[in-house]
Amino acid sequence: MTTTLITGGTVVSATGRGGADVLIDGETIVAVLAPGSTLLGHDLSASVDTVIDATGKYVIPGGIDAHTHMELPFGGTAAIDTFETGTIAAAWGGTTSIIDFAVQTTGQKVFDGLAAWHEKASGNCAIDYGFHQIVGGVDDDSLAALPKLGIPAAETRVFLGLDPIGAMARFGQLPLPIEQALAETVALAREARTATPLARTVRVDAALYHEAGATDAFELALLGATLIAYLRTFEAAGVAPADALAQISFVVAADTNQFQTLAKLRAARRIIWRIADAAGAGDAAANLHISARASMRVLAKRDPWTNMLRSTLCCAGAALGGANAITVLPFTAALGAPDDFARRAARNIQIVLQEESWLGRVVDPMGGSWYIENLTDEVAKVAWGFLQDIEAMGGVIAALDQGFVQDKTTADAGLRAKAIATGREDLTGVSAFPLLGDDGVKVAPHPPVPPLTGTQAVRPLTPHRLAEPFEALRDAADAFIAKTGNEPVVFLASLGAVIDHTARSTWIKNYLAAGGIKALTSDGYATPEDAAEAFKASGASLACICSSDALNEIHAAATATQLKQKGAGAVLMAGRPGEREAALREAGVDQFLFAGADAVATLKGLQERLGIS
Repeated sequence: MTTTLITGGTVVSATGRGGADVLIDGETIVAVLAPGSTLLGHDLSASVDTVIDATGKYVIPGGIDAHTHMELPFGGTAAIDTFETGTIAAAWGGTTSIIDFAVQTTGQKVFDGLAAWHEKASGNCAIDYGFHQIVGGVDDDSLAALPKLGIPAAETRVFLGLDPIGAMARFGQLPLPIEQALAETVALAREARTATPLARTVRVDAALYHEAGATDAFELALLGATLIAYLRTFEAAGVAPADALAQISFVVAADTNQFQTLAKLRAARRIIWRIADAAGAGDAAANLHISARASMRVLAKRDPWTNMLRSTLCCAGAALGGANAITVLPFTAALGAPDDFARRAARNIQIVLQEESWLGRVVDPMGGSWYIENLTDEVAKVAWGFLQDIEAMGGVIAALDQGFVQDKTTADAGLRAKAIATGREDLTGVSAFPLLGDDGVKVAPHPPVPPLTGTQAVRPLTPHRLAEPFEALRDAADAFIAKTGNEPVVFLASLGAVIDHTARSTWIKNYLAAGGIKALTSDGYATPEDAAEAFKASGASLACICSSDALNEIHAAATATQLKQKGAGAVLMAGRPGEREAALREAGVDQFLFAGADAVATLKGLQERLGIS
């Protein structure tokens, strides 16, 4: 082979930079030596085929970009970079090799997809290139093609994600009886396992229960109950529990409460191990594959930028909890089909947490934490109790058939909705610090999902998002604006100086905004008469008295009377009335607004007063 010596340059490496000579044999760097070194026993410059003088220059190793998408088709369009423009840009940036994704579309043969990418790249690349292969359709032809791609079948990992129990729970029906669906799932698992020994055909998706309202503990109970049902199905077909467990993957939901998420993941492994151990397959539980999916439940339509914060918390909790794989939802997922920016942001959340926070560089970052271990114990204990209840009913299918799962999930969802409505839990950008007006986010709607046909078997679980009650209020306010051209407003009769009323004024402004109602604010009014005159000039129909308790004690009653005389359809007051409620109501106060009351119901009532149906 041709030998080359690069001499006189400053070599940049992972540990620093310094003067060095680089000896290359063909395309392989065989030595990095001190300048002028004779360590190899002779003068290199006189013995190589080519000498490159790099004096005054940096000698930098070429980079490898292991994840590129040149000309990738997506959503009716394609990535703008071609193999020509993309590799030229890469070369200028110091990247000397890329690994692009070759795509097999559904219905296309694997090698036809690979050939299409070779055709795109051939003769157009300025640097070296190779391919990852995306398998878009898992069928007999695709499975047969994998070994020919240079991937030994014994090392190929395939996840098919079949979950007939979860599908029945989510949609209430299947195109075939559940018994037949289970039998066919096991048969396919056997076939896939024969072709690809590492295939995991079955998936226990517990996240769907979380998105319907289940608590973390009940979600884990259903994960365990579903696992038991699948193990029994495999065993009835002659597959040992250890072999069956190796063919099952798991999915749990990642929530914005990162401590709960990581404790749930740790508890999930305990529960799975305990079930496996009871079945005589405890050793097989050492190779579990548990994915975490950011729950749609926590995302909001309004001010969706805040979803980036939620997704970050979901991802961090899942990573710290030891998830084998993590799915971060685009921040616009609740609105519609994500665009390229939303997808990139979801990807970058993971990259930042991995590469800058180093969450993936510690084996067990929470190991030994008393708080986390105790929380894990609590979640696992409660989950196990629910699991025993489900098994006492005859298993997860029987529990679904009897409506136990649906009733419990609905009850859990109701308690959480109440906590949010009363302010015990806040949703940033929704119930707390909402943004009135256009948030600037526009996306295409989600493509329609064809309905699952079949016979109604059980009452389906309906996924919901925590923000939906407040979003309904905002939608009603927007419809009112579109119909009338008028913005729903409430005049704030703020008494005293800014320091006297700013706390309550700020609170009531955010409180009203959660219902799509704008607060007309001011620096404050010196007297009740001044506040009443300003109200009359504002054109508002409702007024809210808000000031300190001390000033309310002196002026609230008089202010209410003055506001009513100036035409207020209703007078509100921010804060609890205490012992003065009767006197204040007699003076003209119609309603008191305070933390701890049902904000959704209160705001709905205010909308009705404003003529918003």
